[in-house]
Amino acid sequence: MSSSPFLQSIRDYMLVRRYSLRTIKSYLYWIKFFIRFNEKQHPNTLGANEVTTFLTFLAAERNVAAASQAIALNALVFLYNKYLERPLGDVSHFNRSSRQRKLPVVLTNTEVKTLLGQFKGTQKLMIALLYGSGLRRIELLRLRVKDIDLDNFQVQVWQGKGNKHRLTTLAEVLVAPLNAQKQLVASLLESDRQCAGFGGVWLPGALARKYPGAPFESGWQYLFPSSRLSFEPGTTILRSHHFDESSLNKIIRAGAHRAGIEKQVTSHTLRHSFATHLLQSGADIRTVQQQLGHADVKTTEIAASGVLPLAALVRPAHRTRTYSNKERMA
Repeated sequence: MSSSPFLQSIRDYMLVRRYSLRTIKSYLYWIKFFIRFNEKQHPNTLGANEVTTFLTFLAAERNVAAASQAIALNALVFLYNKYLERPLGDVSHFNRSSRQRKLPVVLTNTEVKTLLGQFKGTQKLMIALLYGSGLRRIELLRLRVKDIDLDNFQVQVWQGKGNKHRLTTLAEVLVAPLNAQKQLVASLLESDRQCAGFGGVWLPGALARKYPGAPFESGWQYLFPSSRLSFEPGTTILRSHHFDESSLNKIIRAGAHRAGIEKQVTSHTLRHSFATHLLQSGADIRTVQQQLGHADVKTTEIAASGVLPLAALVRPAHRTRTYSNKERMA
């Protein structure tokens, strides 16, 4: 992060108010970009006209996606309305990005099996859950041990995109590796307890106040913890955190390369593949929409638009069995 006292002050402001680290990083990026675009003038000397010009520049000159332009707008609205306490006013007249959404990449049944074959242990379990439960990358990494319901073959997703909760399916073949992962997490927790200054796993403020002992309970630990402890930002409390997002994408890309898959494979590719295969196994579009956590069924139709051979790797959300476990991600 920049050493700018102004940006550091914004970061501190957001940390105190429990904004997520991802949001802080994203907002600081766009605020810094906005300041540089305006030749390092202080935002207090700028306003709605400059914000409108900047957002138009992002669409016309930088050709950013609509989602990126929207995040930039959110960052600047936060800067003025919340941090500077100077209501920004009307900034609705900027040119909106029209860059087309990329078509989803979908793996075939064979490609999924080949990709999974490149991994072992915890890495394989992470990749299998991305595919077998249709999780977003951050949803996977934010899973707590207690979010895995092995009795009902379900994964509980809390505060997914749009701050929504949902249940999604869990492949029965993953029960054994999940039990092993839970034991590993419990072992790491016992080891971490021996470290001076250890404050347990991070919890949102309200939960931490309501359940003061939860950070030290096995059920609240991240299912896929980081390999090392780190200080909670802005404090001297040593915490366990979840596995790094960027590292997960690197692992997936490396596995796809070893598997000889020429398609561009990311965590979202596995999610698209989950949706397509689930539809092809006989699930209706509304069920898939619910599994993916989409607010609009049109988004689900885009996500599952791949043209693939019939696949039977994932079980519908209802309990009716339509195929053998041996066909699932073996």
